[in-house]
Amino acid sequence: MADLPLNSSNDFSSKSSQEMPSLEALWMPFTANRQFKANPRLLAKAEGMYYKDIDGNKILDATAGLWCCNAGHGRKEISEAVSKQIHEMDYAPSFQMGHPIAFELAERLVDLSPDGLNKVFFTNSGSESVDTALKMALCYHRANGQASRTRFIGREMGYHGVGFGGISVGGLSNNRKAFSGQLLQGVDHLPHTLDIQNAAFTRGLSHLGAEKAEVLEQLVTLHGAENIAAVIVEPMSGSAGVILPPQGYLKRLREITKKYGILLIFDEVITAFGRVGAAFASQRWGVIPDMITTAKAINNGAIPMGAVFVQDFIHDTCMQGPAELIEFFHGYTYSGHPVAAAAALATLSIYENEQLFERSLELEHYFEDAVHSLKGLPNVIDIRNTGLVAGIQFAPNAQGAGKRGYGVFEHCFRHGTLVRATGDIIAISPPLIVDKREIDQMVNSLSDAINAVG
Repeated sequence: MADLPLNSSNDFSSKSSQEMPSLEALWMPFTANRQFKANPRLLAKAEGMYYKDIDGNKILDATAGLWCCNAGHGRKEISEAVSKQIHEMDYAPSFQMGHPIAFELAERLVDLSPDGLNKVFFTNSGSESVDTALKMALCYHRANGQASRTRFIGREMGYHGVGFGGISVGGLSNNRKAFSGQLLQGVDHLPHTLDIQNAAFTRGLSHLGAEKAEVLEQLVTLHGAENIAAVIVEPMSGSAGVILPPQGYLKRLREITKKYGILLIFDEVITAFGRVGAAFASQRWGVIPDMITTAKAINNGAIPMGAVFVQDFIHDTCMQGPAELIEFFHGYTYSGHPVAAAAALATLSIYENEQLFERSLELEHYFEDAVHSLKGLPNVIDIRNTGLVAGIQFAPNAQGAGKRGYGVFEHCFRHGTLVRATGDIIAISPPLIVDKREIDQMVNSLSDAINAVG
């Protein structure tokens, strides 16, 4: 496939700089605030595959923003759709009211979704999508006459956002420990699937580890299927450092959950909309869950938005009681926001017209060869990849865990490439418009940084 054109020249026009703003008032999320403010990294413009910082330096985006700008930056199709919609109608309430564009978007989304997931509930983020799906599971079982099904099962090293429901089923210790006394009760966790000892430097999905899904059988024996509402997992654990499912693992989870009437939720906030080589990871790996949570790339990161895809039987079971009564007491002021929906419709058209999901799959092997060329560099202990996403893991250095990963991240940024550090793991997940030359540039930047940091 020929390389797709970017929206315009990578030069963005002129090299302009901006004054450094005061940094004192803002408490930044998921950031070492004091470290950042002592040596800030401020992005001012974005177009195609590149950011520019406030000094006018070009930064190659190897992270699609934060897993979300899959169509690249500065897409005029999206900004024009947003401008048109905000002029026509900036906001409309979504409780006992509606507006056409939300219904149009829902129809477009279910055209992409796996078979049977024909209902969509709009949210504003991945965190909200997860909490919505957990509530839907409880609503379904109650409406189905099985109100005792209240227990949730997540997975170690899983990330499901930052709501109390999401961090309860999530398995990242730093996200949980400060709030441990207020997490949901009745939550268990499956073991994670990372196996560096036996499966390091695997290309794609490992043939080792599918048996870890059998722990779900043990949890069913322990608690009783009649008490378990849902299992929630990321098909690929992105925030934990690109942890992939072993071959057959997701299929086995599906078999066990169906056997016991437990709902299966896939958190595809990162993997949906082309990241792993199909519209959904569910489709790439041939396993259809009962619900899918999404956000991020649904509208290319333009305006906060998320969506939960739901199997028909869940929705239909919840549609009980008098028709004039609310069936599901849940929602958000900005559910299906008209401007966010306009951005999403424009984004879906870009994905379709430029065949970006297919592009992700077609570039997969070139991308794989490029990232695995880093094997053998100092302290690289594992490389993991699928689609257009990869994780490079380092041995921690004597100064402490995370120091080496941060050093590589910082070196890459100062030399013109934005990667993502998660402890001692570097993740790269470029926009799906990336070309081979830019893949080489990312990997060369990482190689230089790894050698420099040591």
